[in-house]
Amino acid sequence: MIVVTDFDYSDDTIERDIVTSSNLEFLSMQAKSQDEIIFGAQDAVSLITQYAYIGKECIDGLPNLKHIARYGVGTDIVDVDYATKKGIQVTNVPADYCVAEVADHALAFLLSFARGLKSYDLGTRLGKWHWQTAAPLQRLSESTVGIVGMGRIGKAIASRVSAFGSQIVSFDPYLPPGSSVSGGVKMVDFSDLLRLSDYVIIQAPLTPETRNMFDANSISRMKNGSVLINTGRGPIVDTKAVDDALNSGQLRGAAFDDLPEEPSKKKNWTPQDALFKNERTLISPHAAYYSEQSIAFCREYAATEAVLFAKGQPVRSPVNQVKGR
Repeated sequence: MIVVTDFDYSDDTIERDIVTSSNLEFLSMQAKSQDEIIFGAQDAVSLITQYAYIGKECIDGLPNLKHIARYGVGTDIVDVDYATKKGIQVTNVPADYCVAEVADHALAFLLSFARGLKSYDLGTRLGKWHWQTAAPLQRLSESTVGIVGMGRIGKAIASRVSAFGSQIVSFDPYLPPGSSVSGGVKMVDFSDLLRLSDYVIIQAPLTPETRNMFDANSISRMKNGSVLINTGRGPIVDTKAVDDALNSGQLRGAAFDDLPEEPSKKKNWTPQDALFKNERTLISPHAAYYSEQSIAFCREYAATEAVLFAKGQPVRSPVNQVKGR
């Protein structure tokens, strides 16, 4: 049986059609805890999960489980090491599916701050019809944009930013400082990126090395009056340090597509982070990946991975290596 643990789409038609057309059993749930998954998915061979955590308890509690498919790129909600130990295949959806969407989202954040759109919008709604409301603004063509992470999405962001004539620098641990990549991006070390950039865009994966990468210390080394934009994972940034930097004027603004408190993974969520109350922030609900086209691709891909696994065929995007696969 192939089981969807949870989803926030309008229905499960895409997944159901793909699975049942292959004469396989299908079940969809709305489980947020491992206990709920264990209770409702005892016959599962494959789990397709969006936000529900799949850890040791769940893996041990499902006797037939052999495959876990993740809607999307990140697999931090799956205990991949334990799944590998138990011989369970983990798959994801490769980042290609939302490269354009995330890059466009990062650029939208950037342009909003570059042109003071939030300040102007708030001001006019309060009866302030003054160009000075968002001052001081600087030409984007005379600004430096730093990108943390020069993978496929990072390169797509750089391509978009280059059209505005900005100088672009990047830090990526896999690319040495001094090297250059297409689009005239200059690779620098992390300290130089913080020092040089008027806008810093984070497009790095969440790893032990990047968790809290932007803490009080690193934020204090950013250019005074700069803007921090995170279209990567929330836990890369210490949001308390960002709030302090915004209130002190060290940062002019900050934008987030995800926050460490991960609202989508909680049953009854109310905003806790101080950034929600800070008027110098832009926050979207982990939606940078979204377009109708990207959502359809992601759902089709994850469901097809489960079908391929069930039929004994090679999966296309394995996260781990298990014996016999």
